[in-house]
Formats: sequence, structure tokens, C-alpha cells
Amino acid sequence: MFNLADFKESPLMLGLAALVIGFVVVESLFFLVKAWRRGKAIGISTETLKNTVFTSSLFSVAPAISILVTVFALSTSLGVVLPWIRLSVIGNLLYEKSAADITLEQFGIPADTPISDPEVFSAVSWVMTIGICFGLILVTIFGKLILKKISKAAVKSEKSSNIADVISASAFIGIIAAFVAQSLAGQTKDHSSDAGFMSLICLVSAVIISLVFEAICIKFKWKKLEVFATPLSIFGAMAIAILLIQVLPESVTSFVWR
Repeated sequence: MFNLADFKESPLMLGLAALVIGFVVVESLFFLVKAWRRGKAIGISTETLKNTVFTSSLFSVAPAISILVTVFALSTSLGVVLPWIRLSVIGNLLYEKSAADITLEQFGIPADTPISDPEVFSAVSWVMTIGICFGLILVTIFGKLILKKISKAAVKSEKSSNIADVISASAFIGIIAAFVAQSLAGQTKDHSSDAGFMSLICLVSAVIISLVFEAICIKFKWKKLEVFATPLSIFGAMAIAILLIQVLPESVTSFVWR
């Protein structure tokens, strides 16, 4: 029997992590080999295939950094193993953090509080898992229909030929705006995630860093490096926040309005 105090990093959890991650690695290698053989079969040179693999590996670093940030963000309350399992398969920072915080709030537990109750941990795990499944189900059932409707609207539109892109961008901006507003207003009813000076500084810093990096990529035509904008803005905002906490008075850095 393992100690309940260590259930988040128990042998069972570590075994599940090894099983899931092992499956992901084997699946990736399987499709890599299949793709390589298919490339050779249709006449693609070995040099081209090697360059493609190298480029793909290089530009998978940026998403990996974002995933690592998400694991750290969730580790305070959930430990390392469960976020590690989830982010090895599917998920992102906005969804995983929101699902965990909302579930904790229903139990009257402030966000980012270490979970010591196995039942609460189980509830959070189920909510995160079941919630993400709906996206896969809805896309499978309605994805083709939605794309047809958007394409049809784009064809009928006389004012803009890229209305489909506008709709997609608007939906994404709406989601981001909702999370930004939530962060600046305070996320929970019990004010367990207060908003204040540092919240605003992190938001503004991340936006500025992202815009500057994107402008540099456009100016020097570094299109392939644009995928690094998000992780760089996250780590840059974190670094600025840490620096300001060290140099500014506590009365300033701890100021909150919610």
C-alpha cells in the first residue's frame, strides 16, 4: 500500500504515465517510419527527408516549451505526473488550468492550492478528461458541417473573400478576450486568484514581447520562428514579473483591486 499523502506521485500514477507516454512515443515512431517509407516510395530523396525530419524536430521545441509551462502551472495543485500524462496526449494551458480551477472552486478550495484529498484529485482528473473529450466528439460529428457552412458563407459574401478567416479569428479573439478579462477581474468568487498590479504587468509584458518578436520575424522574414512567440512571451513576462518583485516595494507588487 502506498501512502495517501503521496498519491499524486504514487507508483500507480508513475506507471500510468510510463504507459501513456510510451504509447505516444511508439505511435510517433510508427508514423515516422511509415512516412519515411512512403516518401522513398514516391521518389523523395534521402537528403530531403532528413531535412524535413530535422526541421520538424526543431520547430516542435516551441510547443514543447508551452507544454512544459503548463505542467509547471498545474503542478502546484495536481503534482507533476497527472499534467505530464495529460499534456503528453492532448490539452493546453487555458483549458487545463480553467478546468482544474473551476472544479476546485466547487469544492470550496482556492485555485493553485495543493490537493491533499484523493477524492478531490479524482474529481479534477475526471472533469479535465471528460471536458476535453467533447471537443473531439463535436469536431468528429459537426466539424465537416461547420466547415461547409463557413465555406458557403465565404462564397456568398460579396464584401470579403476571406470571411472564413475573419470568423475563425473572431472566435479565437473572443476566447482570449474572455480569459484576459477574467484574469484582470479576479478569477474566483472567493478572490483566491486576486488581480492587481502584477497581473496587469504580466499581461502587458507578454503582449509587448509577442508583438515585438512577431514584428522582427516579419521584418527579417523569419516566418518559421513565429511559433516561438508564445513561449517567449510567457517566459519573458515571468522574468519581468520576477525582476519587478525584487526591485519594487512590496506595497506596489502586492497591490490588488480584486
